[in-house]
Order: sequence, then C-alpha cells, then structure tokens
Amino acid sequence: MRARAVWFREPRAVEIREEDLPPPGAGEVLVQTVCSAVSHGTEMLVYRGEVDPRLPLDLPALRGGFAFPIKYGYACVGRITATGPGVGGLHPGDLVFAHHPHQTAFTLPAGQVVPLPPGCPPEEATLLANLETAVTALLDAAPRVGECAAVLGQGTVGLLVAQLLRRIPGVAVVAVEPLARRRAVSRIVGIPTVLTPAQDDVAAVVRTLTGGRGADLVVEASGAPAALQGALELAGLEGRVVVLSWYGQKPVTLDLGGAFHRRRLRLIASQVGHLPAEVSARWDRARRLEVARALLAEGELRLAPLITHRIPFDRAAEAYALVDRHPEETVQVVLTYDGGAAGAGGPAPGNGG
Repeated sequence: MRARAVWFREPRAVEIREEDLPPPGAGEVLVQTVCSAVSHGTEMLVYRGEVDPRLPLDLPALRGGFAFPIKYGYACVGRITATGPGVGGLHPGDLVFAHHPHQTAFTLPAGQVVPLPPGCPPEEATLLANLETAVTALLDAAPRVGECAAVLGQGTVGLLVAQLLRRIPGVAVVAVEPLARRRAVSRIVGIPTVLTPAQDDVAAVVRTLTGGRGADLVVEASGAPAALQGALELAGLEGRVVVLSWYGQKPVTLDLGGAFHRRRLRLIASQVGHLPAEVSARWDRARRLEVARALLAEGELRLAPLITHRIPFDRAAEAYALVDRHPEETVQVVLTYDGGAAGAGGPAPGNGG
C-alpha cells in the first residue's frame, strides 16, 4: 500500500512524496483522509524555516526535522477504512480526527485518533486542534464575569478565543485585527467591537469600555512580535497578558519600564503542550480534548465562516504560497482529498469565500 504526503524539502519548497503505508497491525487503524487544515501560525513558521532547527519534534506522527526536510501538520480528518486486531469501539466508516501531517491515508494506533461527534462537518472538525489551543488559553487566562478582554489577532485561534470569551456572562470582548477580511469574519461570528490598529485608538476604546481602568485581560494571538508591546499597554492594573503566539526565531523587544512595573502586569505564556499548574489536580489532556470535542458537538460556535479557502491536496504548494504571500485573503485554508466529500455536498475545489 502507498500513500502520498506533503513534505517541506527546504524553506518555502513543498513537494508531495509517495511512501509505504503499512496495513493496520494490532491495535491500529487505517484512515483515508477527507480534509486537513493548514496551520497559519506554527506550520507557516516551519514552512518559512523560522523554527530553531535544533528543536525536537513534539508529535509522534511527524517525520524529518526542523533542519529540513520535514513532514509537518497536525489537523487531519478522515474515515477509518480498516482496523487491526484488538481495536474496540472504532469501525470502518467512522469519522475521526488525528494530529497527523497532510497525507492521503495513514496508519495510527487507535488511541491516537479521536472519534468525532455524529453529524460534525469534516471541515469544521479540522479545527479541533485549534479548539484545544483556545481552551488552553482560557485555562491560562482565567477570565472572570464582567471583565474586559482584548484579543489581538483574528486568525483562526484568535477567533475561537474571542468566541469562547463572549460566552462568559458580562465579558466585553474587543478584537484587534489589521486585515479587513479577518475583521469581517470576526463580526460575522458575533464579536461586537472589532478595531483596526492603524486607524482606531485601541487604548482609548478600551479605556472608555472600562471607565479608564484598562483591560483586565489581553490575549496576544497575532503572531506579530510588535503586538506584544501593544498588549502590555492595553492592560490595566494587575492585568493579565496571555501570550498565545509562538514567534519562532523572530526577536521580541519589550519596554518593561515604568508602566509594566507599576501596573504589576502578569505576562503569561500559553502553550498547548502543557496545562496550567493551577488546574492540574483536576485537568489533564484527556479532559481538555473532551471539552474541545464537546464544543464541536454542540454546534454553538460559528466555525464555518473561518474556512475561507478549499484547495485540493495535489495543489498544496499553492495553498502554502497563498497563506505566505497573501494573508489578507485568508483566514483558514483547508486541503481537500479524493475519496470523500469534506462537507455537506462536498467542497468546491479551489478558493472559496
């Protein structure tokens, strides 16, 4: 059996390689991919060669290394086509999510795939990993009733964080995003205050909303190192600034002088690989995954508007070039595969709005 997979040969060089695909052994499942999501944050850092080449890979399905070549990606949705001996609770035809690179089919231990809720659109299910990241961000941020929360960056993760914050009673959410298309999607999913940093006085809006106090919580999800200084400036006394962005090897310069010091601001790193110590007695990765899966199942988050482009797997190089060169046109790009429709009626090939 053979499969085809996306590899980065070197920075900004995408190729599709054929490789052997073993049949499922004991405790394993064979999955045919329906669709997979391109990460516009971490994955694009890898694509551009902006990750420390000495950093170890952190998911079992990844291959190669950050020094190139590398097979990378972590948001595949597909259908089980076969199961090995000893697999219980999973059956051919089941729709599952896996933290796996972009590949037409793959074999994994049954414990590494997540059964998806009945009726969950496959395209929306590719956002499960992003939902886990957003849930982790809220665990780190510990938002409270009636607070003012600013979310810098309305890419996929920023949009999910903003929607989750909106569900907390009394929380006023301010989204800040330089790209017009992402601002439009932010409004579509229900964020009432969406600002343009180059045109709006973001700090003045936050002061007005808070009676001059400043934001209780700021989530930096833009991926832009310069945005972190702006996040610190929006926070009020004892405010929390959660850094959800991973900047890779891009340098970050901060002014930690009087305002940061006298306001006693808290700078919190949020990374999906770990849960905050404050909740570790009650939370583990399994609980977080179940929460993210339940958010998919309930259908109250608006996920479909986040998916702006559907590009066939064979044109993966075009997908990465689009995200890299024209971020103003995209929010979430999904690769589609032969062998199954990615949504109700199937996605239209190429770009969609």
